Parts: sequence; C-alpha cells; structure tokens
Amino acid sequence: MLTDWDDPIAGLKQAKQEQPAPPPAVVEHTLADLDATAEAASLAARDQEASVQDATQGATQGGVNGLEEVEFGAGRINVDDKQMINCRADLNQLVPFKYKWAWQKYLDACANHWMPQEINMTADIALWKNPDGLSEDERTVIKRNLGFFASADSLVANNLVLAVYRHITNPECRQYLLRQAFEEALHTHAYQYCVESLGLDEAEVFNMYREIPSIHDKAAWAMRFTRSLGDPTFHTGTPETDQRLLRDLIAFYIVFEGIFFYVGFVQVLSMGRRNKMTGCAEQFQYILRDESMHMNFGIDVINQIKIENPHLWTAAFQQEIVTMLREAVELEVKYACDTMPRGVLGLNANMFEEYLKFIANRRCAQIGLAEQYPGASNPFPWMSELMDLKKEKNFFETRVTEYQTGGTLNWD
Repeated sequence: MLTDWDDPIAGLKQAKQEQPAPPPAVVEHTLADLDATAEAASLAARDQEASVQDATQGATQGGVNGLEEVEFGAGRINVDDKQMINCRADLNQLVPFKYKWAWQKYLDACANHWMPQEINMTADIALWKNPDGLSEDERTVIKRNLGFFASADSLVANNLVLAVYRHITNPECRQYLLRQAFEEALHTHAYQYCVESLGLDEAEVFNMYREIPSIHDKAAWAMRFTRSLGDPTFHTGTPETDQRLLRDLIAFYIVFEGIFFYVGFVQVLSMGRRNKMTGCAEQFQYILRDESMHMNFGIDVINQIKIENPHLWTAAFQQEIVTMLREAVELEVKYACDTMPRGVLGLNANMFEEYLKFIANRRCAQIGLAEQYPGASNPFPWMSELMDLKKEKNFFETRVTEYQTGGTLNWD
C-alpha cells in the first residue's frame, strides 16, 4: 500500500489540509499589496497615455521621432521634402537621399571597422610590469587619459542615443548616428581592454571623473549641454529650441570631440612614436580616426542646419558660441597641466596651450566663425599624418585575431 510519501497526490491533499489559515493581518496585508499593485498599474497606464500624448504634442510642435502614426495613402516622399531638423517627411524612408555625404560617411565608417582585441598588447604589458620601464609621469599620462576617455566616450554615446538621435529628422544622418553610437561603445571597450591588459585598478580608472578635478570639470561642462536635449519634454520647432539644439550640437561635435580629446591623443600617440606603450597608442590611433570622422560629420550637420535655418545664426548666438569655445580651451589647458605638471616626452603645458589655440581657430573656421587666437601655430604637425593611416599597414604584423563570418559562429 502506498503511503502519503509514496503517493504525491495524497501527500499534497494532506499538506493542504494541515496548512493553517493565514492570520487576518496577513490577509489584510495581501489585500493592501493587491490594491497597491492595481494603483501602480493604473499609474503606469496613465503615464503611458501621457507619453503618447506628449509624443503627439511634440509632433504638432515640430518635434518628430519616426514613431508617428503611419498615414495610409499619403503621397510619396520627394527628396526636397527632407530637412535636417523639424522635418515632416517620413523618418523611416531612407531613400531618396538628400544628403549623400551623410550616407557616404556611413559607408566609410563601416569600411573602417576594427576591434580592440586585434591589437597585440604584449609589449605594453611587459613594459608596464617592468619597474624601470616607465617613469611615474609617463604612467600618470596613461592612467589619466584612460580615465578621462572611458567616461567621455560613454557620455558621448548617451548623448547620441538619448538626445541627438531624437532631434535629427533626416534618415541618412540617423543611419550614421547609429554607426557612431556603436563606435563610441567600441572605444569604451578599447579603454577597458587596455585597463584589463595592464592590470590597472579598474575602480581608480573608471572613477576619475569623480575624483580628478580636471577630468570632472570637463565632464561637468559637457553635461550642461546635453541635459536639456535629454529631457523627454524638450522639442524643437521654435527659434529658441532650435537654437538650443544647434548650440548643444556644437558643444559635443566641435568642443567635446574636437577640442577636449586632443591633449590625450597627442600624449598617448607621442609615447607610441617613442616606441613606448605601442599597443595603447595603436588603440588611440584608431580612435582618433573614428573621432575625426565623427567631428567632420557633426560639422556638416551643423552647417546644414545653419543653411536651412539662417535666422538661428544671430550675432548674439555667435558670441555665445565663441564664449563657449574659449571656456573649453581653458579647461583643456588645465587638463594638460594636470596630466603632465613637469613636462614629459619632450612635451609641456605651454606647447599644448599653443596647440589648443590652433585647434580652436580651425574649429571656428569650420563653422563660419572668426579666428579667436590670431597667429597660433601647430607644434605637432605629425598629428595630421596619423589620421591618414592605412589599416592594413597599421597593425605592424601584430594582428592575432581573425574575423569569423556569421556561418562559422556558434549561436548556441
């Protein structure tokens, strides 16, 4: 004969009969939880409805995001219907292209694909572990730049995904932005790969934006120009909001990627030129080429917005941008002094101040502003050569990882 332990059905029946009824307080608490759950569900439904209403309101105000209701039977899109911002044409129609340069930049970026693991870090690891391999100042240059760039590229990626993509209403430009967002993630991956390879203190490197004043100040400055665009209630469509979008695009493409990155690029690439930390330098060399493409794309977007909206480019607005650029140069000079207080690698802070003024003059010219630092010269002419590298010539026979095609990957 089966016992209750042998008969699972009988055992369950007995357990059910023996289970004491929950005390009233427990039942009351359960009902309260149900009420709270129902209230939370009701609030979530109202929030979702409000979000839909907000998206609809944004569309009527000029802001569009590509999620608008599809209009059956609408006329086909003409190329002249497309615009950089506040475009009522369907964002989901990639062709016909209006800005062929944007599509070409997307294709160029895809052709420029690389991965951090392709770069051999063996020499860097040996040099870093050798107590006499690098001076303390040289080690500071590497660690500070890894710390700054790790947070900076994450910040740029957040700005692209959460803000810029929402307000650029041209599909071929959005296609490039998707590629750029991937590349920003790739750059953060590269810094993590360097940190892991060298055995650095990850908490120290990835928290420098909280602990090193010059790194914090640059990140805090950048956040001022993305907070408004990340606001879900922000919409373009008025001169004031359109101008704010244009200002913030200039802050990120011209300043953050076009000025704030260049001290670090020069420092790390200078080490590579001296046959030190060649793996890290090679990573930075590819990142420099990516960022140059990002900046050039941003400059084209900025200038196109100006062409389509000339009323935004007022004298007062131009002066605001000039002030912003000058602030950026001062912050980057402080960063140069912080990362190399005594001079290293034949470099010093005075050279960087001259270089940053030269760079700022170029950025001004690229968006139609007058030079702010007449006579500034370039003390690092070799930097332009590094941006013209050929991928197949850059790995110095150190490439150790081959790509796998989709058919050879194990997807289980």
